[in-house]
Amino acid sequence: MKSTAEKILDAAEDLFAEKGYDATSLGDVADVVGIRSPSLYNHFRNKEALYTSVVERLISRFYFPLVEMLEGDDVSQSSVLKWLEKVVNLHHDNPNFARLIQHAALSGGPHTKELVERMVKPMFDRRGEEAQKKLFGLGNPELQPFAIIALNNIMMSYLTMAPLYKDMLDQDPYSDEARLLQTEMILKLAEFVMGPAERS
Repeated sequence: MKSTAEKILDAAEDLFAEKGYDATSLGDVADVVGIRSPSLYNHFRNKEALYTSVVERLISRFYFPLVEMLEGDDVSQSSVLKWLEKVVNLHHDNPNFARLIQHAALSGGPHTKELVERMVKPMFDRRGEEAQKKLFGLGNPELQPFAIIALNNIMMSYLTMAPLYKDMLDQDPYSDEARLLQTEMILKLAEFVMGPAERS
C-alpha cells in the first residue's frame, strides 16, 4: 500500500505533466489525493519542493541505466544498444517525464535545468564520450552532442505527440505493439549510424 507521500508524488506528477508547473496548484494535488491542502505541508514544504521531488524521482529512474552502462567494464556498441533499449522502455513506462520536461522547456519550472543536466551530463564526461563515439562516430566531434540531443528528442517527442499519431498509426501509440516497433526503429537507427562493425 502506498504512503500518503507517494500518493502525493503520483498525483503531482500527473498534474505537472498535464498542466505544467505554473498551472498546477497544491489544491489540485490535494483534491486528487483526497486530502486537505494543509496536509500536503506535512510532506512537502511548498509547491517548488514538491515539483523538485517529482522531477528528481523521474530522473533517478532514467539515470541508473546510463550510469550502469558508463561504469561497466567496456563501453561497447552492444552496451550502448542495451542502454538505448532500456531508455525507450523507460520512456514508455514513464510518459509523464517527457511531458513534464516539455512543459518546463516551454514555460519553466524551478531547478528543472539543473536536474535534467544531471541526467544528460554523464554522456559528456570521459566515459560518456566513449559511448558517443560508439553511437555517433560522425567524424566531426562537434556534432556528437547534437546527435545525443537529437536522439533524445526522437524518443521524448514520440510520447508527447502520441495523441496526434494515433489515427496515422491506426493503433494506440502507447500499446505494447507500438512500443516494440518504436524500440526496433530506435535500435535500427542507432545501428545504421554506428555501422556493422565496432568503431575503434
